Amino acid sequence: MSRKSSESVLTELRQLLADLAPDTGDRLPAERVLSMRLGCSRETLRKGLSDLEKEGEIWRNVGQGTFRGARPRHLPVRDTLLLEGATPPDLMRARILLEPQVAAEAARRADAADVAILRKLVAEGRKAADRTACEQIDDAFHRTVALVSRNPILIGFLTYLSGARRRAAWQKEWDRTYRRLGADEFRTAHGDQHENIVNFIASADVISASSAMADHLETVEAAMSPGRS
Repeated sequence: MSRKSSESVLTELRQLLADLAPDTGDRLPAERVLSMRLGCSRETLRKGLSDLEKEGEIWRNVGQGTFRGARPRHLPVRDTLLLEGATPPDLMRARILLEPQVAAEAARRADAADVAILRKLVAEGRKAADRTACEQIDDAFHRTVALVSRNPILIGFLTYLSGARRRAAWQKEWDRTYRRLGADEFRTAHGDQHENIVNFIASADVISASSAMADHLETVEAAMSPGRS
């Protein structure tokens, strides 16, 4: 492997960000993949990543990965200690307790542009090709509902839960659920539930938006239950 300067690697890293992680919150590939792609040592790569983190271009979380954007202020430095102890059922119960209220607040605050973005995500979900696409679009939909609430505390909680969904335990359970139900159910029934939530948000129906989100998440919880055939 040729020896590259830290300055050269930093320049190439900046160029790669637009391709590998164009949006805030996107996760970068593992250090092993990045070092191979850049043709540099792990030590040189880490210095470049450290420089980007100081500039607010990325943030790193041990055990979860490296993400585009500045480190969210709401995330504690040692949040991985909580995530490592959380199971998929823990995560689903937390979502069921929180997200219906987030949907209710979104119904209070949404404007036409917000609704258009949510409808676009619903349409993309209906065209998702595989498990990875389903998961990414579903995550984007729920994070966007939080953004529509315009409440930084609620946004922070949903971002935190979104990080938990990247953990191996969740991904393993989601993959098992996906194989059992098949892609069509995620594109149709799952999409119908998302669309229902958006319709209530669009009509500023606070109570129905909350109820629709609760019903949706309880459906997901039941699908992920180990006892389901």
